[in-house]
Amino acid sequence: MKTIVCTFLDSRDKNGAITIKPLGKAKNNVAKPMLPSWKDVVTEIVIDKSYAKGLDGIEDYSHIIVVYWMDKEKECHLKHHPQGREDIPFVGIFACRCPQRPNRIAVSTVELVKRSGNIITVKGLDIVSGTAILDIKPYTPQYDEVKNAKVPDWVSKLVF
Repeated sequence: MKTIVCTFLDSRDKNGAITIKPLGKAKNNVAKPMLPSWKDVVTEIVIDKSYAKGLDGIEDYSHIIVVYWMDKEKECHLKHHPQGREDIPFVGIFACRCPQRPNRIAVSTVELVKRSGNIITVKGLDIVSGTAILDIKPYTPQYDEVKNAKVPDWVSKLVF
């Protein structure tokens, strides 16, 4: 079988800054970053057709990991109350999954509903329509599942 190659979509300048070209965009009915719950949101991830062959075999997985760029967020907070809730501890941005980050990279594990050509449909992705997709990875328990993970008690109060 012949390997199909592609060019890298990232580059680094002399100062170490990284430029990344998105693989595609998210398409759903969500216009604002916060909803009461994301679990029932259905999103189409439309990948540039030149990368469609890279999706071959993805339909054999029940879940995927989507890496995306939260370009709608314009603020950066080093510390805050997650989801703006005063009943949640004031924590550092790296101790929560909030979007107000120095680099607006997000990662979500979601249910893969179907694939059709260069479009994959997922459920539960916490993403605004038009958001840039940086990468897609299959959820693989050998790498991704953590047994007996520890999280602070306040995490159970958050809405997802």
